[in-house]
Amino acid sequence: MQRRTRFRWAWWLLAYASLGLGIVGVFVPGLPTTVFVLIAAWAASRGSERLHRWLLAHPRFGPSIRDWQAHGAVSRRAKWLATGTMTVCAAILIALMLWIPAHRWWMTALPIACMAAVAAWLWLRPEPPAA
Repeated sequence: MQRRTRFRWAWWLLAYASLGLGIVGVFVPGLPTTVFVLIAAWAASRGSERLHRWLLAHPRFGPSIRDWQAHGAVSRRAKWLATGTMTVCAAILIALMLWIPAHRWWMTALPIACMAAVAAWLWLRPEPPAA
């Protein structure tokens, strides 16, 4: 019984830490919000039923979480916003590479390649069914 309680607290901690990072991601460019909120919902379903219910009922986060849990789906608007944000971040990385002489090419290529892979995966996800 003690082990189960500790494990529940680990899920609870992961849920709140992920939600905190997601909220910080609203204000910090390059830090994803949606991914951390989805992780928070997943962990909360195992460690904090109250937080899980709150996330599902939240007017901003709830629809995305429900679409993901029910269909593995991402809305077209979210795909465009994520792609636009990654494009802006890639442009900033390229500008920094050109501006800072000591900056190596792979320091720009690696994150851009990761963002391109995430964007491709994201656009391959289905869209939620019409309401």
